[in-house]
Amino acid sequence: MGTIPSTHAMTEDDTDEIDLQVLRAKYAKERERRLRPDANTQYHRTSGAFGYYAKDPYTPRTEREPLTDTVEVLVVGGGFGGLLTGARLRQVGVESIRMLDEAGDFGGTWYWNRYPGIHCDIESYSYMPLLEEVGTVPQWRYAPGEEIRRHAVAIAKTFGLYRDTVFHTRVTDLEWDEATDEWVVSTDRGDRMRARFVITSSGTLTQPKLPGIPGIESFQGHTFHTSRWDYDYTGGDQEGGLTGLADKKVAVVGTGATGVQVVPHLGQDAKHLYVFQRTPSSVDVRDNRPTDPDWAASLRPGWQRERMENFLAIVSGEQVDNDLTQDGWTSTAHLQRKMITGAVDTSLPPHERELREELDDARKMNRIRARVDQIVDDPATAELLKPWYRYMCKRPCFSDHYLQTFNRENVTLVDTADHGGITRMTEDAVVVGDTEYPVDCVIFATGFDVGVSGVVSGTMPVRGRGGQSLLDSWRHGPRTLHGFYSDGFPNLFQLGSLQNANAVNFTNILLEQAEHIAAVIAEGIKTGARAIEPTSKAVEEWGRTIRENALDNAAFQAECTPGYYNREGAGGTGGTSYGPGPVAFHRMLAHWRKTRIHEVLVKD
Repeated sequence: MGTIPSTHAMTEDDTDEIDLQVLRAKYAKERERRLRPDANTQYHRTSGAFGYYAKDPYTPRTEREPLTDTVEVLVVGGGFGGLLTGARLRQVGVESIRMLDEAGDFGGTWYWNRYPGIHCDIESYSYMPLLEEVGTVPQWRYAPGEEIRRHAVAIAKTFGLYRDTVFHTRVTDLEWDEATDEWVVSTDRGDRMRARFVITSSGTLTQPKLPGIPGIESFQGHTFHTSRWDYDYTGGDQEGGLTGLADKKVAVVGTGATGVQVVPHLGQDAKHLYVFQRTPSSVDVRDNRPTDPDWAASLRPGWQRERMENFLAIVSGEQVDNDLTQDGWTSTAHLQRKMITGAVDTSLPPHERELREELDDARKMNRIRARVDQIVDDPATAELLKPWYRYMCKRPCFSDHYLQTFNRENVTLVDTADHGGITRMTEDAVVVGDTEYPVDCVIFATGFDVGVSGVVSGTMPVRGRGGQSLLDSWRHGPRTLHGFYSDGFPNLFQLGSLQNANAVNFTNILLEQAEHIAAVIAEGIKTGARAIEPTSKAVEEWGRTIRENALDNAAFQAECTPGYYNREGAGGTGGTSYGPGPVAFHRMLAHWRKTRIHEVLVKD
């Protein structure tokens, strides 16, 4: 069958050199090196003995008296989902809104993540919502984290969402009071407040996780998670200048999206940096640049909605006349659809279509691997940095500085794949196999409990009609209508990706969800509905729709390297999203609001 072609100077004309059988075998071998029997349980949650990793280092906690008052709407979560819902509720006339978050201010994941080099990987003109309403245009094509965090604060100020807001507060219990048709909300601050409507948007990128490394608790040096960056120790800020590391040997654990952004700054400022990698990311060109002021001045009303919808349509497989973004996401849209939508080229027989997609995938990954060879001087290091898996097995990364960092004399890449990760930690070292790497500081760039909100995890218990537990109601799988509400739990809404739609630009998804929820609540208030709740029949029909139309990625993910997309190799979680994709889902929701919204309005 021949061998895998050299990835040096690979071009789109190299199709004939690609031997898919050899490439599949290489992918399988590399996957096998990284599989662990403990899958997702290899990680610790930042609670209990590791709870200090989740503390807020940015905003001092202010003591206050417990609240026992009543509001019209309580929104749990101050990230973009909560902010957009609060904004749209204000626009439909709801004045009594309380926002609640565990953080010390608005921003969600952008409040917590303030590490050096942090940027959004989606073009800011589409990612940062409500730009026209707030009256701003991002300064960069791919905005830095601080600009995004400040935009979240600007949304809150624009729509008066700081009124009645409580921060550093976690909901511990939600209970429906049938006598008053209200939710009783208990918190870790002793609150027992009431709300007619509760909306949960507690996010899926806020709870950091740590690798379960033997001896992690015995390390006597300094440690922190990237989502709780310790600038008191490192010096500098999000732009870099980490002068506190000039005499330090530093270990960074993790080479996903966070690691790719933080490693260049650590490599520049640390005395020595050890990068511990189990699986390399695919790293393509970022090409970030400041916003052209002439372009910004030329924008017409409605420009952002048009741009967001154009981007979503392209990555979802819809036909468009013009690509307004023209970046790494839109140029690889045909490779993303296995993870996003069932849109396929029906002009080809299935076998031929799959073969063509796999060849396109191989060409793209060969170019990414060729880029490693072109940038990294040391051949052995370059080989370790090459991603051997299909394009959407892991979230693609983009950087113009990451690979270059490994040409620095003070940077060492430590590959841990054959050991299932780091072997152990001692009082002063990180150990891989039999080799010790003495370090002063360990920084965990190990991500979050993705897809695990407080409702789903059970850390925010919910009891509806008759005291029924929401998780008990869902014991055989989620029971929702359109992913937003469940029978037996009136006036309770949730945002997220469960039983609705998903996309790489998730703020677009959240914007559509916020507009839908605000419209439903507004209609309920206008018509004098006693409650908003789907029928059991509607919930069952929607569950059947999801099962019948869900995109089945199981076979694709089974061949992928371990990561959060496939639960660290344990298998995909297929069957929870609307198979036709987000554009079709949003179109369906708009039609439902015009013709069937009355079905969730309880009048008696």
